[in-house]
Amino acid sequence: MPAAAGETDLAHLLAALQPVRQPGEYVFCPVGPAQSVPPAALGAFREPEGLTLILPRAAADAQGLPYAYVAAWLRLTVHSSLAAVGLTAAVAAALAQENISCNVVAAYYHDHLFVAQADAERALGALRALSARARASLSPSNP
Repeated sequence: MPAAAGETDLAHLLAALQPVRQPGEYVFCPVGPAQSVPPAALGAFREPEGLTLILPRAAADAQGLPYAYVAAWLRLTVHSSLAAVGLTAAVAAALAQENISCNVVAAYYHDHLFVAQADAERALGALRALSARARASLSPSNP
């Protein structure tokens, strides 16, 4: 049975982001619609053109799967509700200010961000700064 549905208040979500970089490199692999989802896949999404798999790069390489983008995986540890409004927009805006592309996957407990491997540390810095600003705005000493 799932736990509570998660936080919906944007200010509290941003204050509690706590982004964590997962080890490794990750890729998005376009495969045919009949492809099965391998056990190593973090995620899969079926589109009219075919199936997209999110895999550790090593697993994609071992299977000879194509990809064009190598990403770092950042997990927002705050338990966000799927019904929360504005979290994706706020995160995307903070990263866009730093010229960092971001691919977001929302799961039941957390949001997961895939950013270019070379931008991972800058992305963490931008997200931590966003969270610090939100915490400061919630502080009782802030007028």
